[in-house]
Amino acid sequence: MKRFYKQAATEAVAGGYGIRLDGRAVKTPARTELVVPTAALASAIVGEWNAQGEDIDPRTMPLTGLANAALDRVLADPPAFARSLSAYAESDLTCYRAESPSELIARQCEAWDPLLDWAGERYGVEFEIATGIIHRPQPDDTIERLSAAVRAYDPFRMVALHPLVTISGSLIIALAVAEGEIDVDGAFAAGQLDELWQAEQWGEDELAVRAREVKRADFRAAARFLALLVPVDVAA
Repeated sequence: MKRFYKQAATEAVAGGYGIRLDGRAVKTPARTELVVPTAALASAIVGEWNAQGEDIDPRTMPLTGLANAALDRVLADPPAFARSLSAYAESDLTCYRAESPSELIARQCEAWDPLLDWAGERYGVEFEIATGIIHRPQPDDTIERLSAAVRAYDPFRMVALHPLVTISGSLIIALAVAEGEIDVDGAFAAGQLDELWQAEQWGEDELAVRAREVKRADFRAAARFLALLVPVDVAA
């Protein structure tokens, strides 16, 4: 789509901050007015719109995309969206360990054990650790408490969890990012640990490198989206 506006700006409105293009309200794909909860997030979204050239490229506007999804997808049915994220707790990446070699096992323990220890203390839960790929169910209480943690997030925070969870394969890693327990690059490395290990052993082609960099950019955008929201005390 060709750029059809000269300047984007924010405006305080009922319920938060709207985005204006030459004074006209930006709307989501579902035609809802794009209103976000913080001035910081609104300003960052305006920055994406103002950075566009002659053509508008949605791929360079991840914050706008997440805000649209919060209003069009999550707000329509928060419990259903929360369930889709909570399902990852049943087979969280951090709970599945390699059988060999010892170097990989040690690397997994170093990266993932502190996250599980943190989550165990934070939410009052215990985890079943599996070796290999055979599924091992997590305790019912663990699933429920982690699900409650996700349900406690508002739609904007919940939508940002989605790429953090799906890219890492771990609800634990995503929650650790959301609550400031781990920095974004450390979290991404933890989620890509097995893939990075394989690349070290066997090498990788250019397409694999590009794919991982796309994931890294999406992961960082989601973490930035969270950082631009006013912190809340999420109940366990």
